Amino acid sequence: MSPARTEWSDAEEEIMRATYRALLSHGYADLSMSHIADELDKSKAAPYYYYDSKDELLVAFLDYAIYRFEDGLDTDVGDDPKERLDHAVEKLLPLRPDEKTRDLQAVLVELRAQAVTNDAFREQFSRLDAEIVETIREIVQRGVDDGTFRDVDATRIAEHVLATIIGGRYGQATTDREDAIGAPRVSLTSYLDAELRPRP
Repeated sequence: MSPARTEWSDAEEEIMRATYRALLSHGYADLSMSHIADELDKSKAAPYYYYDSKDELLVAFLDYAIYRFEDGLDTDVGDDPKERLDHAVEKLLPLRPDEKTRDLQAVLVELRAQAVTNDAFREQFSRLDAEIVETIREIVQRGVDDGTFRDVDATRIAEHVLATIIGGRYGQATTDREDAIGAPRVSLTSYLDAELRPRP
């Protein structure tokens, strides 16, 4: 698996933002390079200069999403493992997501569905999921090591968190259920408390 990119030019970032807007407007199935070009404030030829096809551009978009994900979780919330875990869970599965967050998750769910048959998309989502698991695992393990959490298998906890996040996002993006996010989030909080709270 190739490493994720960590640097993006201003022009590329503009294309990524245009891609996001075009995905919101047209969805994956109806998206075209010309739709993305239409969303650009500057040169309409820019997407064609950097990318040969829609899927190549969308693979880059997923790379960019991973980059932004990592940047978002790096927000300084101190060294306390419980605070860091609470922060990560809120970022990944917000209890009351705003419209921008809901839109982004809907885009990612639609693209994730393509990973069933698209190997390049599958690689990107494999990387994103691995990044989430490793982020949660590191936080939990640090809490185990300093006594904040009881001795648990940090990887098992992290995989459970990931599965809940994916399920909650999928439910929110594909149904009108009011509890699609709220119920999994409350359940996840209860699970983490029960698994991690030190025994008396």
